[in-house]
Amino acid sequence: MNPILRSTLHGSLGFAAVSVAAYSIWAFAPRIAGSEIGMYALIALVYLGGAGLALCGLLHGENKLGRFYRMFLPAFFGYALLWSLAWFLIKGRPGEWVGAAAGTLFFAFVAWNSLGLARGFWIAALMLFVLHTAGYFIGGKWMYGILASGIEGWAKPQVAIVAKLGWGLFHGLGFGAGIGFALGWWQRSSK
Repeated sequence: MNPILRSTLHGSLGFAAVSVAAYSIWAFAPRIAGSEIGMYALIALVYLGGAGLALCGLLHGENKLGRFYRMFLPAFFGYALLWSLAWFLIKGRPGEWVGAAAGTLFFAFVAWNSLGLARGFWIAALMLFVLHTAGYFIGGKWMYGILASGIEGWAKPQVAIVAKLGWGLFHGLGFGAGIGFALGWWQRSSK
């Protein structure tokens, strides 16, 4: 299998699992943190903690887990902060687009820079944005479609859980594919 395709699939499937776990906070216990901002913080913590376990294999070389966390923690923290600021300050669809663009660009720059590379930034950064944003908006369409149509024989709270977890799945598939592609692209000559 092509190494970049393998990296993209690894990222997609691994981050989808982490994303479903993160979105489960929203689906099952959104009030556990006391506020919407608190809920987003808990979701970010699940991403920050779980991603290294699921995705460290995307890195080449030694000490993959430690190196992954040194790269991912600041990259994802900045992504989450920029996305959340755009969501809370701009609001609605424009906030989602600004957050996706600013957040994924920041994520890509930190990840690329941590690998110590001198070239190849823009193609992978663009793919990260495209794949992340496609997953996010497909997930949103999934959620609102399921909420509008329901699931025969299911109560509304059960449907809401499936809808939210589905958004997490699609968002994770897309964002993870973007991360996997970017890391595969940037490391393609380092094996």
